[in-house]
Amino acid sequence: MGKPVVNGIIAEYNPFHNGHAFQLNDAKAQTGAKYTIAVMSGNYMQRGTPAIIHKFKRTEMALRSGVDLVLEIPALYSTGSAEFFATGAVALLDKLGVVSHLCFGSECGDLSVLNRLADVLCSETPEYTECLNQGLRQGYSFPAARSEAIARLHPDLVNCQDILGQSNNILAIEYLKALKKRNSNISPITTTRCVSNYNDRYLGSYQSSSLAIRQAIYDNCDMNCLAPQMPDSAFPILKESLEKESPIRLDDFSRILHYKLIIDSEKKYTEYMDVNKELSDRIYNSLDQFDSFRGFCDLLKTKNITYTRVSRCLMHILLDIRKTDVEHAASMDYAPYARVLGFRREAEPLLSEIKTYSSIPLITKLADAEKLLNADAFSMLQKELRMNSVYESTAALKVGSDITNEYRSPLVIV
Repeated sequence: MGKPVVNGIIAEYNPFHNGHAFQLNDAKAQTGAKYTIAVMSGNYMQRGTPAIIHKFKRTEMALRSGVDLVLEIPALYSTGSAEFFATGAVALLDKLGVVSHLCFGSECGDLSVLNRLADVLCSETPEYTECLNQGLRQGYSFPAARSEAIARLHPDLVNCQDILGQSNNILAIEYLKALKKRNSNISPITTTRCVSNYNDRYLGSYQSSSLAIRQAIYDNCDMNCLAPQMPDSAFPILKESLEKESPIRLDDFSRILHYKLIIDSEKKYTEYMDVNKELSDRIYNSLDQFDSFRGFCDLLKTKNITYTRVSRCLMHILLDIRKTDVEHAASMDYAPYARVLGFRREAEPLLSEIKTYSSIPLITKLADAEKLLNADAFSMLQKELRMNSVYESTAALKVGSDITNEYRSPLVIV
């Protein structure tokens, strides 16, 4: 008897909504999978923002909505560029040894076109590099310069600029690149994103983006207006969580960020991940104009440095994510362990499969981590826990509650 079919999904679920449920069910229909593993960003997101509610609540939403196992994407990757985010998440799924399919959404919906673009970007010929650098010198942002370079060198790739301008397509291509670079046996499949776009800020009638749902929450909407946007399995968890605690906002981290920028100002900021000299100088020269995290992002952004990139870089500074951490991760092939956040009881056989076939330790109890991991992997986990402590303390101070200790936080089991 062979291994069961297992889908892998890379997600933030910030929060889990109808679009996520549609993708989950569509992927199961395409593959006939017995189990679905979600590798999910923990307390920090790829836009360089904190999660609106705690990762364990988002884990429960996913499990009650059909995911069988949720593993945490470390903040090192979850706050990274699309390429680095994909590199870490795909490595994690690949090393489990049980995932047969990587399932992702895309606006394009055409896997052959996405694969062709991934091949082009994997090759990075001298001609491509020169065209890319020419665009950057002309003041284009990196995404715009990349699109322009591919369109110029590959005119047969019709609408490639439109495809590369859409958020889910960008991530899809990075997932495909990561699979190719790892020579992974995991097969990719895609679900066409429909109804709402990733960047839509306003609620629709049924299937709105996570961004639109978060914006409605930040605008103090009547929570019941969100019920049609989320599965019945997920909405009560979000509602109960927000009735007990306020939603976490980027500006909740303003004071601690400003303090970190001040104490690091003497050495500047280029030792942090993704921070180049231009942005470092802008940060240093603008410190006396700091008013809030979001306000500082608006102040620092330029034509070729997007707001999201600025937010991501400031989050790297705040969380002490350095370029040496990237090198350290690469030396361990990016995923030295898999930390479980929660699972469905019916999926316990899946955990046994992973323990049999995985090339990395499965962490279900933090207290056991030191004996399961080598020194480098344990050091990475300890830094991850420190980064999570920043989120935990910020959330606790906001509402006057006790700070959550991750060592005493039980897995979510439904």
